Amino acid sequence: MKVFRVIAAAAVIGAVAVLVHTQTRPSTPATSPQTRPAVGPANIAVIDSSAFSDNKNGIARVMNALNQLEAKFDPLRAELRGMRDRLTTLRSDIQKKQAIQDAKMTAQQAEEADRLELQIKRKAEDAQASYQRESMVAMNPLQKDISDALNAYAQAKGISLLIDVNRVPVLYAASNLDITKDFIAEYNRTHPVTGGPARP
Repeated sequence: MKVFRVIAAAAVIGAVAVLVHTQTRPSTPATSPQTRPAVGPANIAVIDSSAFSDNKNGIARVMNALNQLEAKFDPLRAELRGMRDRLTTLRSDIQKKQAIQDAKMTAQQAEEADRLELQIKRKAEDAQASYQRESMVAMNPLQKDISDALNAYAQAKGISLLIDVNRVPVLYAASNLDITKDFIAEYNRTHPVTGGPARP
């Protein structure tokens, strides 16, 4: 189920990550090239949205949502683990006994193992689809909230261009352009976790 957690984290990061914020400019009448004012330097910053789901230093509400999702799917994870253990034992028994037992019995055991393997595959696929649905329900409102907060943060700081290095290849960015830690700290301060602990 660890792969499921990655899917859920990607859901949060996905829409936020593509954010490239440009401040709204007031509409002005068109001017000729000769009278157009010179454009001032842009205030550019970078952010790494993959840090939002960091276990220790990420956004607390993201971690809280992921932990609640994990807890909900723990029983299913345990069931799948038990089924896989049973299959491993069954295959091992077949290997050990096939030389000393009736071929018909070995064939029956092999069929049983194949059926169990198919059940595991189907249950795992269903679990992954269910996890994706649940993660979208849990993460979509949070995704929008983070995106809105990031827009507000950029505007408050006078940032005219914000690039997510998790989504856009950046060859170099000076460390003083990186607002990731500051934004996460600001978001955690202004959007505290409610309804349970943020981390286990």
